[in-house]
Order: sequence, then structure tokens, then C-alpha cells
Amino acid sequence: MTSPAAHRTLRPPAGYRLARSVRSLTFSPYDPCARVAGGAFWWATRTPAGPATLALRPAGDELVVEGYGPGADWVVERADAIAGLRDDLTGFADLAAAHPVVARLAREHHGLRMPATGQVFPRLLRAVLEQKVTGKEAYRAYAATVRHFREPAPGPLSLLLPPPAAAVAATPYWVFHPFGVEQRRAETLRRAAAAAERLEQCADTVEATRRLTAIPGIGPWTAAEVVRIAYGDPDAVSVGDYHIPNTVAWALAGEPRGNDARMLALLEPFRGHRGRVCLLLEAAGIQAPRYGPRATIRSFAGY
Repeated sequence: MTSPAAHRTLRPPAGYRLARSVRSLTFSPYDPCARVAGGAFWWATRTPAGPATLALRPAGDELVVEGYGPGADWVVERADAIAGLRDDLTGFADLAAAHPVVARLAREHHGLRMPATGQVFPRLLRAVLEQKVTGKEAYRAYAATVRHFREPAPGPLSLLLPPPAAAVAATPYWVFHPFGVEQRRAETLRRAAAAAERLEQCADTVEATRRLTAIPGIGPWTAAEVVRIAYGDPDAVSVGDYHIPNTVAWALAGEPRGNDARMLALLEPFRGHRGRVCLLLEAAGIQAPRYGPRATIRSFAGY
């Protein structure tokens, strides 16, 4: 049995829900880089100190943290952020109280927190592969890409590390074709990978969004998906998504269809926590009525 290289214990707030909080860090139950197993959350990544695997395990009122590999100290030191325990809900209760649906969801999902990994490229890889395709197609491309650059992660589970940005940048676009990735997304991914070092140095969400959207092929949707996870930005809204405007319009105004402008107008009273409201709607499983085949065409509409 592999022993952890670093460990610590955290004390989450009452009602904290680990699985729901870290759900956004996994692409599916079969994600090659992250997994919930044996009641623990396992997450493989690359750190400035080298490869690492983080394990988060609830134990009564505590959260046991274990790190494996050369980057163990890095992930263990940042474990509270990755678990969502640095998530700042200041002011949200007052904003939520202004709408009965949001107020109810805030109460029902009070243990849900937003993680902040501090890493841009791993989430950017996934977001680019999610552009303009169904969730199933996106996952297939993501899993195939990770396995193409196969590098085992440290620790007792058979996880893989996310591919290194430099290797992705150096890979010809046609290598991604068998994974279901057409030239446009492959070239976007290669450009993003080439800029990864500068992106990782961004001080905050504003700078990261500006640098991300300056890369051809990356727009507001992709940038929001990245900064929500990398920085734990509670205000990031995925403008350009195929489903979210309808979900927001239905949940907050009883309107079965909405566009980006309507979504943003309805979310404006929650500014500072607009992305959190969208997360709560998702956690509650709220969906707008489905009319005909329109809702099954594709999952992601924007870049």
C-alpha cells in the first residue's frame, strides 16, 4: 500500500457535502484523472513541484487530506481550496432571500461549496473539448486525449495525470482526429497549451478571462468554465451555453425559453454570485421543459 507523502486534517463547516462540492472536478464517474472511490475523492494533477494525487476522505466532522507524489505538499497545502472550503459566501444569503426559488435552493444545498484548484490548463483542456458537442462526445475526446499522453499518477489508485501543456502544444492537430476532435478545436487546444504558462500566472479572474479570450477559438463560455474552477469564481456565468439560459429563465421567471440577454437580466440581482445561482439550479436538477428534438441537438453552443 502506497503511503501518503503529506497529510493534514481539515474541519469543514456543519453540513458540508464533499461529493457535491467536488463534483465539478470530475468529468464522469470514469474520469481517468479523478475518481470517488471508497468514500474518498481522488484527484491527480501536475503541480509546480511535480506530479501529485490528492485524496480527501470524510471522517466524522473532519476531512482527512492525503497527498502522494513529488507535488504532495503543494496539493495538501491547497486542499481546503480544492475542497471548496475557501469559498466565500459573504453577502449571498441576503441576495438569495430576494427570490423564493434561490432562497429555497440556498437552504437545501447549504453544504455545497465551490472548489478552486489554482490550475488553469487542466480545466481549459476539458472546456475546449466540450465546445459545440454533446457531453458524451466531449468526454470521449477528453478521455482519449488523456490516455494518448498516458502518464500514471502517484498514489494507490490507477489514475492518470492530465497531459502536460507543452506536449499538447507540440502535437500536430491531426493526432486528435481519431479522438473525435476536428481541426478547429484541435488548433484551439494547441494554441491554449502554448499559452498555458502565461495563463497559469494570472493573478485573478479578470486577468485570466482577458488572456483566455485573446486566444483565437476561446470565447466567454470557455473562459467562464475555466475561471469558475481554477479560481472558484462564484460570479462566472457561461454565456453561450445551449441549456443554461433556458434553465435560468424557467427557474427564475417561469419562462420555458430564454437567451443570454434574458439570462443575464434575471441573474443581475445576484451579481457577485451569479455563477453560484446557476450551480444551485444544476444541483437541484432544474431543467426547462423540453420541446421536440431541439434540446437534444448538442449540449454546448458557445466557445
